[in-house]
Amino acid sequence: MSDPVSDPATDRVAGPVTDRTPRRHSARELIALLADGSHQGFRELPYPTREFKLDGPLAWQGYDTVRAHATARTGEEESVVCGTAHIDGTPAVLIAFEFGFLGGSLGERTGDRLESAYEYARAHRLSVVPLVATGGSRMQEGMLALTQLQRVARQSVLTREAGLPQIAVLRDPTTGGGWATLGAGADVVLALPGAQVGFAGSRVRPADADPAAYTAEAQVAAGAADAVVHPEALRETLALWLRLLNTGSAGATGAASTATARPTEAAPPPPPLRTAPLPTTGWDAVQRARSPQRPRAEAYLDAYFTRRAAISGDRCGGTDAGMACGFGECAADGRTVAYAAQLGTATRPAGYRTAARLIRLADRLGIPVLTLVDTPGAANDAAAERQGAGAAIADLFGAVAAARTPVTTLLIGEGGSGGALALAAPGSTWATSDSYFSVIAPELAAAILKRPEGEVESTADQLRIRPQDLVELGVVQGIVGLP
Repeated sequence: MSDPVSDPATDRVAGPVTDRTPRRHSARELIALLADGSHQGFRELPYPTREFKLDGPLAWQGYDTVRAHATARTGEEESVVCGTAHIDGTPAVLIAFEFGFLGGSLGERTGDRLESAYEYARAHRLSVVPLVATGGSRMQEGMLALTQLQRVARQSVLTREAGLPQIAVLRDPTTGGGWATLGAGADVVLALPGAQVGFAGSRVRPADADPAAYTAEAQVAAGAADAVVHPEALRETLALWLRLLNTGSAGATGAASTATARPTEAAPPPPPLRTAPLPTTGWDAVQRARSPQRPRAEAYLDAYFTRRAAISGDRCGGTDAGMACGFGECAADGRTVAYAAQLGTATRPAGYRTAARLIRLADRLGIPVLTLVDTPGAANDAAAERQGAGAAIADLFGAVAAARTPVTTLLIGEGGSGGALALAAPGSTWATSDSYFSVIAPELAAAILKRPEGEVESTADQLRIRPQDLVELGVVQGIVGLP
């Protein structure tokens, strides 16, 4: 293993060079990789001018010389390049960090450029795509450099409130305040494979810290990023995300406001994937919903969407493989629809938080939501309680209740208690013929009532959990596929 590569701006170690170290594209190389028409398709924005006294705001001896060397080496005058480009036809503001310029560090002039880019995006109704590669705040500008994070955070919040998407790409390395603002603060977070990603740079971590915890792959596993994307697939992936998320923001036209772009029509419930007669008893409904042959959420999503892109993670340290969330292009009418689907397992707290994150993002962008309910209930083990199961379920109930964008729900299998109901839209829930919804599983209901095992089936009847019972009770609006 060779010697570490030193960051000339902060004297931090960027990481040891190995055969697996990802190639570092320069800012303009990456822009050329993504923008339509190669580099000619990128229009750099004008930058604010800020005059510094000798050696910067702290009069840090030699700072001017270091900056001059960085410019000579990279051809850039600052650590970030900002401009507009089309990515497969969809316009966006690109914010590309140049790590070769003082380690991509943030100083006052960097903050000026970032603020100006966000303001331009809001004025022209454009998505923002930060292409992050930074070692953190610039030490030669001290606290004035660190406070640029507050400026960036404010611009990100204002852009979020304007209903405009932010899609970050984490490059190698993404550490410090750049990760904690432009990266982790984005709506969708993509990362290049093998990239060093973490708040702590390599020289400020504990000596015994596991390097594997500070990688793009580790951040995805921990729910802090959505996906690892290889460089050759990055343009296509970004293009799909931009097309899907720009539906509500009107970024493609640059004219409509969020209010006028907000859809008035809910997403239609999916048609049934299997036609079957209605269950005759409550227990029959339970058996059908638990059948391995019943169509599952993935089949419904594949049939409903022509293409889709997934988000992953609750941004609190967790993921749940039993909850699928993302955005897709509806096969029926081409609209973007957000989806949150239970996959038949007991839902973990991270799953509820991820679904709540999805619904709030869709609501902010003016995109209708489809939820698919299929769970025996919320996970009830000790780990789930320690992970905040109750608070996570409450958060999802709140997200659905507060949503201004229409939410449509289809019950496709088991509807187990509050763990299922949290994902259901009041007044807009439908059911398939091979599903049931119950206040609690019939077996547990019989146990609570101290009934013998032989009375589980009759208890299921008393609970009135069949799809037709749910329609009669007003719990669901109808059974898909039936008149």
